[in-house]
Amino acid sequence: MLKEVEHWLSTRSWSLTDRPLHRILAAKQRTGQSVSVVLPALNEEATVGDIVAIIRHDLMQQVPLVDEIVVVDSGSTDRTSEVAAAAGARVVHRDDILPRIPAVPGKGEVLWRSLLVTSGDIVCFIDADLKEFSSDFVTGIVGPLLTEPGVDLVKAMYDRPLGGAAGQGGRVTELMARPLLNMHWPQLAGFVQPLGGEYAGRRSLLEQLPFPVGYGVELGMLVDALHLVGLDALAQVDVGVRKHRHQDGQALGRMAAQIYRTAQLRLARGHLVRPSLTQFERGPDGFEPRTYSVDTEERPPMVEITEYQSRKVA
Repeated sequence: MLKEVEHWLSTRSWSLTDRPLHRILAAKQRTGQSVSVVLPALNEEATVGDIVAIIRHDLMQQVPLVDEIVVVDSGSTDRTSEVAAAAGARVVHRDDILPRIPAVPGKGEVLWRSLLVTSGDIVCFIDADLKEFSSDFVTGIVGPLLTEPGVDLVKAMYDRPLGGAAGQGGRVTELMARPLLNMHWPQLAGFVQPLGGEYAGRRSLLEQLPFPVGYGVELGMLVDALHLVGLDALAQVDVGVRKHRHQDGQALGRMAAQIYRTAQLRLARGHLVRPSLTQFERGPDGFEPRTYSVDTEERPPMVEITEYQSRKVA
């Protein structure tokens, strides 16, 4: 490990107990910064309501840390929107945001568009499929942004149990993302959960970053933020244990391919073959190929979008 990373781990890698809630609230009052929480959601009626309700109760009603909770529904066919709204979130449908640019499927697309419908100086992203959720996830990653002026992006780190086994979740992280980062961006080798969906950033940084529209958004954001603001402006906080719905092996394969493509684009921009991934499923006549596009379209930095510029001027 690089000496720079060893130093970073000792100065920018924290735990929840390093920042008691009263200290975070005092920093918020002193700096006057506002906080938006965004949940990207697709068919998450089973979990999104509990997450919203806990954040609203703990961090809006009990203490004034969070200023708004926005659920961006990316085309759910279940009751995700209704459940989220009933729990107290403002629900916005992906296709209603920036309709001039037709939306495409993907988590990164939703996160990018959320910048247009939130107002917080700090934007906190939380996945909507978490189980046994604790508001510590929010305070943990928002805290350093309120108390440390030199920090611009904070990732959560945690244990990810799989099937009752501790630490076995995050298969794409261990098989794809971590090797890529260690080999090509060794400054980022200290991140425990580089692909984790719980992180917070200053709007002033997020609006300058391109957003891969799919699963490559977390890796792309880390790499681009490193180049834009440097390692010392990035941090991570241990928030305990993360439990969520796990995807099957083939879905993970497609996710890994998108993440690899995101890295590839950052290593050598342009003049690359448009990639695809062929997987196999057993059918009545034996194994049948299924081919998926894993090209990773990217949205430009939000600060370049006319509607966003107009909103900031207004």
